[in-house]
Amino acid sequence: MTEISSATPDLQASSPEVRLSLTRAGVTGVQKAIRVSHEGHSTMMAAQIECTVDLSREQKGVHMSRFPELFEEAIEAVVGTEALHVEALAEDIARHIVGRQSALRAEARITAQWPVRRTTPVSKLSTQELVSLVGIAAATADGVRRVVGVEATGINACPCAQGLVRSSASERLLEAGFEDGDVERILDLVPLATHNQRGLATLYVGTEHDIGAELLVGIAEGSMSAPIYDLLKRPDELFVVEHAHLQPRFVEDSVRYSLRDALGTLTDLDDDDFLLARQVNFETIHRHDVVAERFGTVGELRSELQTGVPSDRQTTLAAWLGF
Repeated sequence: MTEISSATPDLQASSPEVRLSLTRAGVTGVQKAIRVSHEGHSTMMAAQIECTVDLSREQKGVHMSRFPELFEEAIEAVVGTEALHVEALAEDIARHIVGRQSALRAEARITAQWPVRRTTPVSKLSTQELVSLVGIAAATADGVRRVVGVEATGINACPCAQGLVRSSASERLLEAGFEDGDVERILDLVPLATHNQRGLATLYVGTEHDIGAELLVGIAEGSMSAPIYDLLKRPDELFVVEHAHLQPRFVEDSVRYSLRDALGTLTDLDDDDFLLARQVNFETIHRHDVVAERFGTVGELRSELQTGVPSDRQTTLAAWLGF
């Protein structure tokens, strides 16, 4: 095997033909097993890591092959001695990359599959569900900002189609001889049909405070019509279906409930902390899916909820991480 001479020029360090700085350059889709702290215990998780640096207009490229090596160094240096929250591990990787790549700024994102134990609503069976646990950190020589987030699944029942079903059912009942008052009582008591959408709820919190991921999962799942479970007996199925149809929600509703409940639950958040809620509903009667999102600083969101006056600014995740 031919050895590479130490005199070989460092092509990545040379000047590019087109002198434009790049917002991000790095690696994505790196798969690692990491040890993460959860509820006082150390848990091994399968994770995907993405890490990028800002690239100067004077530098042709970054040393891509060094990223996995640097991940190993950071993981061994930190996780080898203690288990961290996923956002803290992302912070250590970002700091490590800044130092070793001589970058002005580095950003690391870790997405891990996190097992959550739960009990089915009626039969009380124990079941394990997987949610995505996300840690994001952006580091410079001057400081770091980090985000913890979750992605959780649930079910949304469409209010629009349910309204059409209610109107049609009302007409049929009246034609069958039921009185107006009885028709309304019946329709209020009986869950009405609609089309269901499996939903993916995302909730990110940017803060220096320690935030329990399980708490975020509860907020994200609670923003939808009903949670879903891998294991369900018939009584559980009935509960989930009835619960969802008695609480129909649009994709937009889920985002608003998620942010409202996050602000109401995480009362220690500072005004310059960050929140992002995103909801994707996977349609059943259309070929497309639907999505809604809102982001901003805690101060922007609190002010809009308290005063009813729309915020004149909605701070993006990229802007918040850019500090």
